[in-house]
Amino acid sequence: MKLSNQTLLFDADDTLWENYIYFDRAIADFITLLDHKQHSPEEVREHLNQWETATIARMGYGLGSFETALIACFEHLAETRLTDEQHARIRGFAHAIAAQPVELLDGVAETLRDLAARHCLALVTKGVPLEQLDKLERSGLKLLFSTIEVLPRKTPEAYAEMLARHDWPRATCWMIGNSPRSDVQAPLAAGLNVVHIPHRHTWELEHCEIAEPAAPQRLVRLERFAELAALF
Repeated sequence: MKLSNQTLLFDADDTLWENYIYFDRAIADFITLLDHKQHSPEEVREHLNQWETATIARMGYGLGSFETALIACFEHLAETRLTDEQHARIRGFAHAIAAQPVELLDGVAETLRDLAARHCLALVTKGVPLEQLDKLERSGLKLLFSTIEVLPRKTPEAYAEMLARHDWPRATCWMIGNSPRSDVQAPLAAGLNVVHIPHRHTWELEHCEIAEPAAPQRLVRLERFAELAALF
């Protein structure tokens, strides 16, 4: 039996449209540019993860933060400052991500249209508002959402504040997304129900162990976005 009159909160990147694959390509190009003689590509990537973690803590998410982490990691591992040409190449990696078309994942548009006829839909993403809102505008999905939230970070506290501000009851509110840390663990800690739809390419820094919630709170795992229509 389908649930009725629910508030459905949707993640954007890698839930509604492709995102991380473009960062993955940029990182591969970065590793090629660095061409480190002592560190393997896997080791370079681990160093970059550390720089990204530190940069996000200081600057938040977004392409500017990503570019800053690439530059810092390059200079640290190369033990020299970037040349103007190298700096331009790294800046180009970030710009190439921004220039990518918005590629909706399978079943997203038709499923959202179906759900919007029966439920309250909200977009809840994180990052730089201008970057996220630009992707939403280009996606053609904007009019399906009654509320749009671009959070600096998806933490239990951020979810709790958002629910209180919109007066959304936890019992009928669901976070739907791909990232274990931001879209599953954090909203569960805030008391929301969650639908986890894994993406084959999920950022390493979003991986974490997920604890099963106690009833009546629910965690539902689906393989495909279109399966939401059978649940709601």
